[in-house]
Amino acid sequence: MRSSLIDRRGFLTVGALAGSGITLADLLRVESAQAAPKAYANVEAKAKSVIHIYLPGGIAHQESFDPKPYAPIEYRGEMGVTNTNIPGEVFSETLPRTAQVADKLTVVRSMSHGEAAHERGTHNMFTGYRPSPALVFPSIGSVVSHEYGPRNNLPPYVCIPNQPNEYASTGYLSSSFAPFSLGADPASGGFKVRDLNLPDGVDDARFTRRRSALEAVNEYFAAREKSDALGAMNTFYDRAYSLISSEAAREAFNIDAESAEIRDAYGRNEAGQRMLMARRLVAAGVRLVTLTYGGWDMHNNIVPGMKSSMPALDQGFAQLINDLDQQGLLDETLVMVSSEFGRTPKINGNAGRDHWPKVFSVVLAGGGITRGQIYGASNATASEPERDEIGPADLFTTVYYQLGIIADKELMAPGDRPIEIVKGGEVRKELVA
Repeated sequence: MRSSLIDRRGFLTVGALAGSGITLADLLRVESAQAAPKAYANVEAKAKSVIHIYLPGGIAHQESFDPKPYAPIEYRGEMGVTNTNIPGEVFSETLPRTAQVADKLTVVRSMSHGEAAHERGTHNMFTGYRPSPALVFPSIGSVVSHEYGPRNNLPPYVCIPNQPNEYASTGYLSSSFAPFSLGADPASGGFKVRDLNLPDGVDDARFTRRRSALEAVNEYFAAREKSDALGAMNTFYDRAYSLISSEAAREAFNIDAESAEIRDAYGRNEAGQRMLMARRLVAAGVRLVTLTYGGWDMHNNIVPGMKSSMPALDQGFAQLINDLDQQGLLDETLVMVSSEFGRTPKINGNAGRDHWPKVFSVVLAGGGITRGQIYGASNATASEPERDEIGPADLFTTVYYQLGIIADKELMAPGDRPIEIVKGGEVRKELVA
């Protein structure tokens, strides 16, 4: 069977069609059967899209959304605070702009799980599951792709600039639901999405002729082989053609269409331009965008590290929230800022903080999430939850609920094993409006 697929690819692939090795067919993997949203009894979707801003490495909650200004110096660190526009609440001095959109956010200060290793914490915060030696669970993006499929000829799940880790993918689901990665950074000069444009010398007429030839080859192989994999491969090509041939879909990735004023407002840097691209994509119809920014594993010299990395995040995130709100998109776009864990309560001997999963912060906004709320609390030294502890299962169950997806629905893992999308989670009604 494998050799037949290789032969067919060798005979005529999307790469041959474009003359330059286009690999969209391998990247844009969405089954046509998922094209229309499923109906869920008694669940009304409040969010149409999600922007997941992931901060890899484990951002310090003390130097961001949960400062402890009255703790001893060895706990609170050297950084000051900034007042938010929620009366009586402060963020770290690193977030002055975000502090002024706090009335549009819910900040969860009581996230907790038990995984202090990067890989295991990352698995938790992309899937809602603790890691298992027997099974890799699908990311939220792949679940949304599975449940809802594409919209407006666009991939349902996009990663900016690339898939950030192995747990951001399909897990036990079909590779049909893997993310489409841009393959380049929107902040880079001459940015172009990998494989999206036809190369020089290939016009629309040639493109159409190649597609007709490919369809003839597909019919030849389909008449001789009956295989789910073969059918999925046909769908991959169909989706790739749809994206390449749709001017509106291609335009969604055209960040140069934004005014210089808007690009400057987000910040001409990785954080700002990735968030601007995310806004363009959800506005055009992408269901879930995951973007990453920075490296937050600051075991050493955390103060200069935060002062270097945070301004771009602060500017881009505050602008994203305001922009979505001004365009009427925030109510239907759920924004989540997360990381694999927090950092130790005490500053270590290298003026940094180490891994700490017992308590950390996650930020939510839009998509029916309550505005202007601090949910839960860590204790006086930010070492453990003091009230309203929440784990990944409850967080993801709540996000899925806002998307109209019942988290305890069973999907089929290999061996026809029914596995719940999230096991044992509850919707935290206090988080939703």
